[in-house]
Amino acid sequence: MRQQRGGVGAGRRGDDPGLLTRAVDRVFRFVRLAEFEIFFVLFFLIAFFLFKDLMSRPEYNQLFVKKPDLDDPWP
Repeated sequence: MRQQRGGVGAGRRGDDPGLLTRAVDRVFRFVRLAEFEIFFVLFFLIAFFLFKDLMSRPEYNQLFVKKPDLDDPWP
């Protein structure tokens, strides 16, 4: 009788996941581990860009640069 090629250990086993599957699993594991930190950084990035856009408008910038009127009766 002729022997079949690829006995035990030849090629990839059926229960061994591929390289792409292992990489995706590691990414998901990292995201689950660092979920709070990721949301924390994203919150501050979004807030920074939102307020940066708001404060770059000239009408908002005048509030910070305008000097108070010296004839004003209030101290």
